[in-house]
Amino acid sequence: MTTTSPEHGDSLSGAESERTDVQHNVGWLLKRTAQTRPDQLGIAFPKGRSPEGKRQYQMLSFKELDEDSDRIASGLLESGIPTGSRVALLVPQSIEFVSLVFALFKAGMVQILIDPGMGRRNMVNCLSAAKPEAMVAIPAAHMVCRLLRRRFSHVKHLITVGRRWGWGGSTLDQLRGTPLKPDSVRAVKPSESAAVIFTTGSTGPPKGVLYSHRNFQNQAHEIQRFYGIEPGEIDLPGFPLFALFNSAMGVSTIIPDMDPTQPAKIDPVKFLETARDFQVTQAFGSPALWNTVGRYCEKHKEQIPTLRRALSAGAPVPPHVMRRVRGLMHPEGEMYTPYGATEALPVASNSATEVLEETESASRQGAGTCVGRRFDGIEWQVIEIDDGPLARLEETQPVSPGAIGELIVKGPVVTSQYVTRTDANALHKIVDPAGGFWHRMGDLGYLDEHDRFWFCGRKSHRLETSGGTMFTLPCEAILNTHPAIYRSALVGLGESSHQVPVFVAEPWPEHWPKNPERRQRLVKELQSLARKHDLTRSVEHVLLKQHLPVDIRHNSKIFREKLAPWAAKKLGVS
Repeated sequence: MTTTSPEHGDSLSGAESERTDVQHNVGWLLKRTAQTRPDQLGIAFPKGRSPEGKRQYQMLSFKELDEDSDRIASGLLESGIPTGSRVALLVPQSIEFVSLVFALFKAGMVQILIDPGMGRRNMVNCLSAAKPEAMVAIPAAHMVCRLLRRRFSHVKHLITVGRRWGWGGSTLDQLRGTPLKPDSVRAVKPSESAAVIFTTGSTGPPKGVLYSHRNFQNQAHEIQRFYGIEPGEIDLPGFPLFALFNSAMGVSTIIPDMDPTQPAKIDPVKFLETARDFQVTQAFGSPALWNTVGRYCEKHKEQIPTLRRALSAGAPVPPHVMRRVRGLMHPEGEMYTPYGATEALPVASNSATEVLEETESASRQGAGTCVGRRFDGIEWQVIEIDDGPLARLEETQPVSPGAIGELIVKGPVVTSQYVTRTDANALHKIVDPAGGFWHRMGDLGYLDEHDRFWFCGRKSHRLETSGGTMFTLPCEAILNTHPAIYRSALVGLGESSHQVPVFVAEPWPEHWPKNPERRQRLVKELQSLARKHDLTRSVEHVLLKQHLPVDIRHNSKIFREKLAPWAAKKLGVS
């Protein structure tokens, strides 16, 4: 085994030597943090209240978190689970979740992470397709798999977090009883598999994305470098996996008291209370989370004065959300909107300042949403739209600057393949004859003169009408300028190339028309607004809906696939 490795500030590239080294293991990042900052708070989790009403927390230092994951890693190996095995992790957001994730990294196992918000059916389908050899889960998850044992016949090892019933195996408490060992972190190659993370399935069935240790290391490095995140900062992440990056960066993680599957329904009072208890300097949340928190803070004149960096991803962040978040932060704070996908993250980023001072006005006129500039190490191109597979880069046709096309990306944070629904690899991966491959993001847009990408909607959501192609985000932006409208969705009805465009608009709750007459009046206003712009002039039908369906992970992406059948039924279109 070698002991040399790139320094923390160097990015791991695909061209580096594939030497085996403990420092290539993403679990080593936690150990490095524990060695340099042993007594710093690593993670805190809300645990009820004191008799006086003060919120209480379970807390571990980085040293304690590292030692806990070391013991669990040793216990996993001693339980008989072979290194390299796929292990399904079905544990809710908690300190145990973070410890287990790092333990699985350290043991050299490939963890399968599934968003619990996708529902039981999707979870079972994803788990079955991923074929785990072991399962670390709470009793309820074990019970489901026992009832469906035919679909999980490949599971040979069981670990229970909590009380074990009649299914055998070990418990987490038993694993934690394993003595500490000096070699708890397994040496790996950078390209070795580390995890399978599933997409949300908002534009098709969820797919299992294979992450290498190199992918995770580069993600942590790029996020820290780009945003200037310093060790010792305190983060309040509204997305569980961000706790992993924090531990790698020397940042304390304060897990908010919320249901991570329902960020739009977060309790702002609890969120603010926790932020103040720990004087957080950074917070991450979906646009839906920040919309809820921002509206509350604006109404009640509340702030988080220590907050200097807010991050939001998962869907385009509306400017009104940016304004509210900027208003609740430290006066010198900034909000950033990283852009990417489960398969490639981070790709680019923009700041609220750049949006509000420069790009917002163009977006309101149908220019799309500027997602910003690419991260170091990311290459991108915009190519002609093609719905079929593109095996090699020579088969693509770049578009001219400013022309709308399909975005493809390449770089060290881009994952290599899907391991479930593997037929999608042909549709999403393009071999580069110069080495490596490109990932097709499935997003449409264009590059401007500053090499910024302007997002115009998903490829699968574009409309092919008798008058030409229509792109969702630019058209929706026109309708969203109406003061009563929170958001809208453009969907197409009928046969391809002759689709009928329909707007479905969601008014702000306080602007929902209370009677049919007012609803009709609002519809007419929206139709008139659409007719005034070239992009939307052909849209005759406008429908109102109190709540647009949204994605399961961030509660922010509009689930247009569900809207089209609803709109067809409302309009009596077959």
